[in-house]
Amino acid sequence: MLTIDWKPDKSGDMPVYAQIVAYIKGKIAGGEWPVNSKLPTQRALAAAFEVNRSTVVTALEELKAEELIESTVGSGSVICNNTWSLLTTTPPPDWLGYVRAGTHLPNSPTIQDINRYEPNPRFIRLGTGELSPALIPTAEMEEVLGDLRGKMTQLGYSEPKGLLPLREAISAHLRTRGVEASPASILVVSGALQALQLISLGILHRGSTILLEQPSYLFSLPLFQSSGMRLAGVAMDGEGIAPASVVRQKQLHNGALLYTIPAFHNPTGILMSEQRRRQLMAVCEQERLPVLEDDVYGELWLDEPGPAPLKASDQSGLVLYLGSLSKTLSPGLRIGWIVGPQPVIERLADVKMQIDYGSSALSQWAATEWLTSGRYQRHLERIRTALKERRGRMGELLERWFSDLADWQMPQGGFYIWLRLRQPVSMRKLFTQALAEGVLLNPGFVYDQTDSQHLRLSYAYAADDELERALFTVAQLLRANG
Repeated sequence: MLTIDWKPDKSGDMPVYAQIVAYIKGKIAGGEWPVNSKLPTQRALAAAFEVNRSTVVTALEELKAEELIESTVGSGSVICNNTWSLLTTTPPPDWLGYVRAGTHLPNSPTIQDINRYEPNPRFIRLGTGELSPALIPTAEMEEVLGDLRGKMTQLGYSEPKGLLPLREAISAHLRTRGVEASPASILVVSGALQALQLISLGILHRGSTILLEQPSYLFSLPLFQSSGMRLAGVAMDGEGIAPASVVRQKQLHNGALLYTIPAFHNPTGILMSEQRRRQLMAVCEQERLPVLEDDVYGELWLDEPGPAPLKASDQSGLVLYLGSLSKTLSPGLRIGWIVGPQPVIERLADVKMQIDYGSSALSQWAATEWLTSGRYQRHLERIRTALKERRGRMGELLERWFSDLADWQMPQGGFYIWLRLRQPVSMRKLFTQALAEGVLLNPGFVYDQTDSQHLRLSYAYAADDELERALFTVAQLLRANG
């Protein structure tokens, strides 16, 4: 999707349509908008330029007359030439052909839309998996950076596994959660998502099958599929992933790895019970099925601490464990970690060095200070209190406007409420209608392609007044569509 980063000057001497023509010609001539790129719809262009649709039509007609674009009924306008291609017989490079030939699969259109609109403050982010800016401790982060004066012994490239003082701090922190991990068995990464990428590149065979909960956050990303892996969903119930289903799917698909989010699952919010965790570990040991435990929400319990991570009971090196500061402290810090057997960690560290030569040294020093100074634990206590209040507020609003439309369970922690609509709807239509009203939704089908009855709601991001307005808007849309 081509991005519009400009608006015409309506008080200028040049007619507005002519300014639009000049802007688009500049994008085409400069190569930013390659040949064969599809322009946004007339309505989208009018909204982006903040002009009448008739003005856009006039501009497009002039571009068409200059043979820079061509239009097909029902298909919109496409760039067919650029300045150079009109002056020379040598064809311009087909950059879109290169884009289509890339081996990394694109995100789904809905995920691309979500990523595109999330930075725009006009939209209320009702499902986003991120702490509100009001909950990120910006002022304290500035203090932490000041406290680092005289402590940063080096700012060059870190060793492959990451800064040793940070790995020592992570090791000590994990011990409070029941996980014993020496610094040598920890790899610092730029968030849990990079950990998944390293695993797909470094230790899995092409064509392998990853088992995971259905629905799952991982279904919303083509990360493993781009590396030639397949995903196979495993059934869940109120206690988490179903062990018997794990066995069936492992045997049916020759599963190579189980990916699971046992603590405050994304998107359902389910907390896997202690008994279910024991059953799952027993099954995976019996089936010799390695486990990739994503525990990025594990510290965000709101009522009482949940069961210990799966890794805490791992006696045979079966579990690779992922943690991160992105959900609890700051996504911009870009600090996470993988814990596992040392040969695996060394292999993944080697792959990471080939990709980015190590995570930011400054971020690693900042994370070290947070973990060793006591600030992080105090921050977690504040975040739990704030999220508990936000969860309660969302519960009140859901009772007010959705009691006859949907069902839900209040999670014991994390960010998400998995709202089940009592009647299936066209989720893409609802997504588009909500977008037109300034509300950005996370529909269930991005986490399970067959889902037409769920929305992932987050109480972690939107401010109270925005939350109220967004939920009221969605409820009204559902009633109008019903």
